[in-house]
Amino acid sequence: MTQKKYILVSGIVFGVVSLLHLLRIVIGSDLIIGSWATPSWFSGITFLVTGALSLCAFKVKSD
Repeated sequence: MTQKKYILVSGIVFGVVSLLHLLRIVIGSDLIIGSWATPSWFSGITFLVTGALSLCAFKVKSD
């Protein structure tokens, strides 16, 4: 796998994860990891971080 393909795939994966966290916030569904019920604000932070990583990957790919 070339570096450009790797960056493209990672940008897509981070983008999908970001959109799934946004969907969780909009729908208001519960996310339980083990015995810990994650709060919605956690998905908000995760949405921002993974969205930023996705945008950075696409920016690097376009250079």
